[in-house]
Amino acid sequence: MLNAASSPDTPRADDAPVPVACGLPELRRHLIRHPDDYDIALPEWLKQCIANVPPGIGQSCPTDPEALLVSAFDFGFQLHEGQFRASGDPYIVHPVAVADLLRDIGASASVIAAGFLHDVVEDTDVTPQQIQEHFGSEVRELVEGVTKLGGIHFNNRTEAQAENLRKMFLAMASDIRVVLVKLADRLHNMRTLGALKSEKQQRIARETREIYAPLANRLGIGRFKWELEDLAFKLLEPNAFREIQHEVASKRSEREDRLAVTVALLNDRLALAGLDGCEVSGRPKHLYGIWSKMQRQQKAFHEIYDVAALRIITPSVEACYRALAVVHDTFRPIPGRFKDYIGLPKPNGYQSLHTAVIGRHRPIEVQIRTLEMHRVAEFGIAAHWKYKEGGSPASSSSEAERFNWLRQLVDWQQEGGNDDHNDYLASIKEDLFDEEVFVFTPKGDVLGLRKGSTAVDFAYRIHSEVGNHCHGARINDRLCSLATSLQNGDFVQILTSKTAHPSLDWLNFVATPTARNRIRQWYKRSHRDETIERGKTLLERELGRDGFDALLNGAAMHRVAQRCNVPSSEDLLASLGFGAVTLHQVLNRLREEIRLQAAQTVAPPSNEEVARSLVPRKSKESAAERSGNEGAILGVEGLDYRLGRCCSPLPGELIVGTVALGNHGITIHRQDCENVSPIPNERRLPVRWRTPSGGSAQQYPVQMRIEVIDRVGILKDILMRLSDGAINVSDARVRTAQGRPARIDLRVELSDADQLSRTMNQIRSMADVIDIARTGEG
Repeated sequence: MLNAASSPDTPRADDAPVPVACGLPELRRHLIRHPDDYDIALPEWLKQCIANVPPGIGQSCPTDPEALLVSAFDFGFQLHEGQFRASGDPYIVHPVAVADLLRDIGASASVIAAGFLHDVVEDTDVTPQQIQEHFGSEVRELVEGVTKLGGIHFNNRTEAQAENLRKMFLAMASDIRVVLVKLADRLHNMRTLGALKSEKQQRIARETREIYAPLANRLGIGRFKWELEDLAFKLLEPNAFREIQHEVASKRSEREDRLAVTVALLNDRLALAGLDGCEVSGRPKHLYGIWSKMQRQQKAFHEIYDVAALRIITPSVEACYRALAVVHDTFRPIPGRFKDYIGLPKPNGYQSLHTAVIGRHRPIEVQIRTLEMHRVAEFGIAAHWKYKEGGSPASSSSEAERFNWLRQLVDWQQEGGNDDHNDYLASIKEDLFDEEVFVFTPKGDVLGLRKGSTAVDFAYRIHSEVGNHCHGARINDRLCSLATSLQNGDFVQILTSKTAHPSLDWLNFVATPTARNRIRQWYKRSHRDETIERGKTLLERELGRDGFDALLNGAAMHRVAQRCNVPSSEDLLASLGFGAVTLHQVLNRLREEIRLQAAQTVAPPSNEEVARSLVPRKSKESAAERSGNEGAILGVEGLDYRLGRCCSPLPGELIVGTVALGNHGITIHRQDCENVSPIPNERRLPVRWRTPSGGSAQQYPVQMRIEVIDRVGILKDILMRLSDGAINVSDARVRTAQGRPARIDLRVELSDADQLSRTMNQIRSMADVIDIARTGEG
């Protein structure tokens, strides 16, 4: 962090030499007096704090805000010493910039301190406990909330992204200020992406636009939202960005002249109406907002009239409505373009009057709000979140409702509502979109829902039990179908009954991820008895009735249940009946357990026996099973092997070879196959897929089970979707039952794990699909 040209070791006339291993107070003094010795520029407010705080501060958990900030800066400065960003800048530049952004939006001292420290747990040897010892539990919780899960291995980037978001949302539920630090962190990273590779820039920009910008909007932090969107827009659509930037710049002088005339006219009219203290100004719209409107309305740039707009800041709420009257008296209002967000605020707390008028022969948008409303529109929760240092969040009903979406999201993920990382990310993105429909509860409270939401979505937004027991709805005092789409301003009352329960048909019309997942969860829980009986029947049919109950309650079956990740034999039967595990998997594991029990009384095989088992067989069965697989796997050259039907491994997946006793050759399993765990290490072989050469990819069989809403043509639709992807289906079986979902077992031919993931995601995205899982071959 020190300049090569000058070092704190160099004596100064006005300062004693500063050793490299100097104490932090001396380092601070040197930093202030000789800033040119360092490659960082401190903001003026931080310099003032350092100048105000005595050098001798060293106490833990300082209570004075300035002392807390200086201590946090010192701590981060020391720990990040010698670390550099990809751009070559000292790493401390980033935490300082994050803290500066947090101060700009009015965050408290604890939040700004967390900005200084947000990377120390991830990038240094400091533990969360040490953070607490130095700065208290409040700062520790904020830092932990934004720390990535760096110590856990993830199978892929999607899984890592999903798990990091899960952790962040859980932390936000206990302290919403966590997201302030995360958003400031992301904003500075977006400003400084230039040093990264293009692929990584694109990935971060896409995540920013899909998750972090909508999250800033949900929390009302307009200042962060607009810049995040424009920075992502610049990277993801560079040509469109430059084109709109050029169009806006080329018309700037004309637009500014037109706005100046309109502003002067409004100022005169407001003064004549006795509205003193009003501030009228023009504001440009951000580039991504203009481009989004062009895409949404299919218009060219010259057809978008609200590239700039007027804003009137008034001293009171009453003055807002009086100013609106002046605007409508001065210019002709455009019908249907007036919105009162003061009387009916947005769920994120945003308040303002919006209108559109014809000014100087062109339409122009006007926003009217008080200064406090303007602060909330710019800074969101940072402008009004009722925290005191060391205190707790306010619990007013309005603030509780403002973050209801977050609580529902956290409740869902804690209940295990969706274990698929792709589904989780898709649901997060859906939940973060703008809420476009505002409806009233019977008490007059306002709820925001996604456009297209129905009475069922409304019921589940109130509470999961209301949704599970609803049987009708009154919309504006009229009985309506539960599938009725809600419109702005509707009064909605849900009719419930203890005997009512969800219908799978609801999945055809609900619009929110919360409602869809609650319906699926209820179905799985409520049909437990039926699925247990179905699983018992399937197993009994294979094993016979004689001794079945004893076998079911025996130790072998209990171990099979544990290997299937369920706690008991009853849960195993439920999983079997529901299709979470296949009959083939249960029988294979049961036979393996019985063999292992028998082997405990038999001497282990000798080295000669194991060696003989590796001798290649030349049976017709072996040749058939290996047909087309010759040379596909490295590590078994010259040996007889087969792909395990229990897990159907695919190229791209980690695999292991197992040596079967009794001269049965080698079986290739996925490493996570549960049939591998009981096999001793001495019977396992390290193997891997050979990198395919040329353009011809070998096809491998994969079994999938799909649970769908039973309707005519669903199998045809799924097969058409697979046909579009040039995927061969070698077997398809459908099982139906009255009042229950249909179950489709498909055997498809795929080339690798990536194609499997794409195929399952395509099927999962179909509206009638309830669940899809990869299974063993039955």
